[in-house]
Amino acid sequence: MKKATTYLFLLMSAILFAQSNITSEEILIKNDSIELPGTLIFFKEKTPLIIWVHGSGNIDRNGNQGNVIKANYIKQFRDSINKKDIAFFSYDKRTSNKNNFKFLKGTLFTDFVSDLKKGIDYFKTDKRFSKIILIGHSQGSLIAMLASKNIDQYISLAGASVSIDKTLIEQINKQSPTLTPYLKSHIKELKETGTIKTVNPFLMSLFNKQNQPFFLDWMQFNPSEELKKIHIPILIINGNKDLQVNVLDAQNLHKANPKSTLVIIDKMNHVLKNIEKDEDNLSSYYTANFPLSVKLIETIAIFIKK
Repeated sequence: MKKATTYLFLLMSAILFAQSNITSEEILIKNDSIELPGTLIFFKEKTPLIIWVHGSGNIDRNGNQGNVIKANYIKQFRDSINKKDIAFFSYDKRTSNKNNFKFLKGTLFTDFVSDLKKGIDYFKTDKRFSKIILIGHSQGSLIAMLASKNIDQYISLAGASVSIDKTLIEQINKQSPTLTPYLKSHIKELKETGTIKTVNPFLMSLFNKQNQPFFLDWMQFNPSEELKKIHIPILIINGNKDLQVNVLDAQNLHKANPKSTLVIIDKMNHVLKNIEKDEDNLSSYYTANFPLSVKLIETIAIFIKK
């Protein structure tokens, strides 16, 4: 019993010591008037640093969106990857910070790229880290591609392989095929004239006046073509339970840049959770109770430490 008590004491001491060595910093990245507050966490210096690049929506640094999406997947990822001696930084996307709301009118897709570049510039001068890795999740996959000039490794996580106009046509055609002709007409008009005069009421959530410049800006980029321009180590990951981005997208990205590494993770969905039952897939967006994919963390840690 005495030996068991001693072992338990030593184990608890080791855990407490490890926790006391965690460095957590609140960092504010600014892009003109835009504020991008974030959290940096690491155990020790001279380790690699991941900068997380968000998908679409008003996502905060932890992977949540207001009072609706509560998957907490970015925080879960951060806590897991830190245990692999890899530092991690994520920030509140400009659309999730209420201090930015008065500056968001006229925001373009490339403004997200500009925000990310400010974050990269900040850490390029920080000598505590051995290298910088971008992980672009979903929409962030393309954003990270476009900002990858001054980093060391690039990871595409559930990223599309085609431009957003083609993605929209594919998605609408699956959900509401009767709207597909109207969508194609709107996209054509937007590309040719820079605006859509009369938007179909069922497509107004996509193409209201405020969104049109954003989508026009986004449509000019083809992820498969942009990936060809990247000459640093590339890892492409997708889960086979992803309801938003198909495994075929990851395969097509890999074909676009064959030097990349492709990994398809069994049972992982779009918010990086391990899904055993299909009926749990959507539920995992609204709660943090589902576990993050262990295979995801292992795959990324091996890639970074090569």
